[in-house]
Amino acid sequence: MAKVALDIGGFSIIKRIGIGARSTIYMAIDEQNKTEVALKRVVFERPEDSRIFEQVETEYKVARRINHPYVRKCHKLKKIRSMFVVKEMLLSMEFFDGKSLEDSPALSLLDVLLVFRMVASGLQAMHQQGFVHCDMKPNNILISDAGSIKIIDLGQSCKIGTVKPRIQGTPDYIAPEQVRRKALGPRTDIFNLGATMYWALTGKHVPTLISKKDSFGLPLPPQPRLAPHEIRKQLPIGLSKLVMDCIEDEPAKRPPDMMTVISRLDMLVHSILGGQIKTDKDASSNS
Repeated sequence: MAKVALDIGGFSIIKRIGIGARSTIYMAIDEQNKTEVALKRVVFERPEDSRIFEQVETEYKVARRINHPYVRKCHKLKKIRSMFVVKEMLLSMEFFDGKSLEDSPALSLLDVLLVFRMVASGLQAMHQQGFVHCDMKPNNILISDAGSIKIIDLGQSCKIGTVKPRIQGTPDYIAPEQVRRKALGPRTDIFNLGATMYWALTGKHVPTLISKKDSFGLPLPPQPRLAPHEIRKQLPIGLSKLVMDCIEDEPAKRPPDMMTVISRLDMLVHSILGGQIKTDKDASSNS
């Protein structure tokens, strides 16, 4: 077993594996059952940290309702109090040895489609249980060396139909209804997923309702929303259209549900695989 660096609240810390918003993620051993876990630790330092505590609690409660191989499971939530006030939270989660999509090596087009097909499947499982992720982005998709994935960070998740009192989301991937503080639903995740696919395919971000700013902090003028195939000429038109359909400003104009997105991704995968088989056959017949 790896050398233990520190003991915290019944968990033996092995090493730090990540840093989030006001949180630190460790590889750890749960001393109660000797299992390897990812441990998220949040320490209360200032009043605004109460929002982070809320998100940790949300992540635990929502993840406990979802049972899907592509959504990271949460095991325990431990609150450490001082003078009857929660000063620290420890969230033990399924350990997954992978890198975020943002930090992963370049993928082939087929592998990109397969990754997003898995992500869409995990999000569909959340929707079936009545929840929306609300913060799908490259950093919240982990990919293992074997090609499997985990959707992580359910801290901004909410029940379908929720109207949040404040804007929550990541500016480069945020849906219009999140900015306008309208009811959130599966089509919100479809926009977030489409914006993530756009980035993965083009290396550029979709212009959203949260405008970019210049070095002086002044809003930049709106940028044109080019289709992925206009940026990367080799991309299939059908894939480009799927992405653009997902990032329509009006939710009603997006695909109606995640199963529709999965179906369209499946058709694209089959098309690419069919083309590869044909190419292989042609090469074989000419040899």
